[in-house]
Amino acid sequence: MSKVNIVRFAHKNGEGFYDSLKKRIDEFFKENNIAPTGNSELRWKTVAMVSLFFVPYIFIVTGFGASSPALFYGLWAMMGFGMIGVGCGVHHDSNHGSYSSNKTVNKVVGDVVNLVGGYDVTWRIQHNILHHTYTNIEGLDEDIDTGGLLRFSPHAKKHFMHRFQHIYGWFLYCLLTIQWVTYKDYRLLFIYNEKGLLKKEKLTLGKALLELSIYKVIYFTYILVLPIMYSGMPWQSVVAGFFLLHFIAGLGLSCIFQLAHVLESSEFPLPSEDRKMENNWAVHQMLNTANFSPRSYLTFWFVGGLNYQVEHHLFPHISHVHYPQISKIVKKTAEEYGVPYKVMPSFMNALVQHWRMLKKMGTA
Repeated sequence: MSKVNIVRFAHKNGEGFYDSLKKRIDEFFKENNIAPTGNSELRWKTVAMVSLFFVPYIFIVTGFGASSPALFYGLWAMMGFGMIGVGCGVHHDSNHGSYSSNKTVNKVVGDVVNLVGGYDVTWRIQHNILHHTYTNIEGLDEDIDTGGLLRFSPHAKKHFMHRFQHIYGWFLYCLLTIQWVTYKDYRLLFIYNEKGLLKKEKLTLGKALLELSIYKVIYFTYILVLPIMYSGMPWQSVVAGFFLLHFIAGLGLSCIFQLAHVLESSEFPLPSEDRKMENNWAVHQMLNTANFSPRSYLTFWFVGGLNYQVEHHLFPHISHVHYPQISKIVKKTAEEYGVPYKVMPSFMNALVQHWRMLKKMGTA
């Protein structure tokens, strides 16, 4: 398949849910004289999240953590939470161009993902193009493509092992970022090159592979080689700390993103034989996305507003710092047009619902 835009959503009519909602959101920002991009709150969060990752690293590599194994591994654990914060609260906005109205600032801040083991190019393609456009559509949304290890969609092939996925799935979540920093980005580059998606990023496969390899060398040099040389701890302890960092980051990021889409309330529609979807894109997003824990400011702050996934999927160009305000407009408009607005009261409630979905998809 050389192209991925093979599914067409129903047309908007100019007077429907999304058209009215967009007008109201635009009016909100105009009337309040505020920009839809980030503000000082987001800039302070950037400092906090980047510090949560790199300050513990400095303590590790300077030998400060060698005084106690508990302190040493505690520093690695802090880096794991810092990686979650950087990914959700800093990189995610800049990746969508909503961190700043300045494209250069978005690019510079977005490149922080390269410093924590990821690759901005593959992330933009997988997340912005495929996931945000084709949310929960089997064969197009790579966020529900697990290579057969897990079954998220009722349209995915079912294997015997899936009946236990509600048990072993959590361990696989812990390996999410381990995949990113090792082989996944390389695999995706070949896939995206075949589909013609690298051209949209103005990259050739060779240039992308070289760029990615440079980033990976830099990452593994500072994250493993330097701590082994200077932390004052055995190399086995450094490797163990590295895996602890990624187990925490992988589990946290997996839960944050999957809780919004892989639920019993999600519809997972398929296109018709002529590759057309029944609903327009905005209604499709509402049917396959849910918010969680909307009243918890701590959750909102730490996960970069991704507990407001409905607002994010409808308006990815708006910074997450505005989601609580515009959520009231989205909810009211959805009610007026009879469009479902799905909200789970707490993170734990969402976690339980996701667990139930894993079990259902493994036994149904």
